[in-house]
Amino acid sequence: HGRVAMFAFVGYIVHANGVHWPWPMQMDGAPFPTSNNPPELWDSISDAAKWQIFSVIAFLEFWSELSTPTNKHYMSGGRPGDYPDFTSGPDGIPHPVPFNFFDPFKWSKNMSEEKKATRLRAEINNGRLAQIGILGFLAEQCTPGSVPLLSGVVPSYSGEVMAPFTTNVLGAPFGLN
Repeated sequence: HGRVAMFAFVGYIVHANGVHWPWPMQMDGAPFPTSNNPPELWDSISDAAKWQIFSVIAFLEFWSELSTPTNKHYMSGGRPGDYPDFTSGPDGIPHPVPFNFFDPFKWSKNMSEEKKATRLRAEINNGRLAQIGILGFLAEQCTPGSVPLLSGVVPSYSGEVMAPFTTNVLGAPFGLN
């Protein structure tokens, strides 16, 4: 959860400051939204774009749950947070991936165990702080004044932060929208 929270926190900061790619957001030429309110930005992108984001996340979750000959699942004696490498071949994915998530350039292969442990503790603590940070931003946006340090810093949001889609995709067949 810490790594996801770190991505969310950095993404929030980037979008709140109006940073976006210079090319169109979608293949039809639709530009990126111009708001500086991250939840409103999420609301303004198409459902197809949201499904693409969730599909990538789902694949990464699926891949992290795999047990391969070189990686044991954390419930089977492996280490929590140890993400399996992207390997190609019969035990991996069907095409080559040039980099892995952890240490893509192999800079830590000669690092001492003590330094690795120190960096792991730092990553865990940063993840915990990012969880507090992203929830603090969202709490202040939904309930102005709930986080006194952020009062007047983040814009308010009147939407539903826990509903990622504008339509109820699971309830639609049952008439729930």
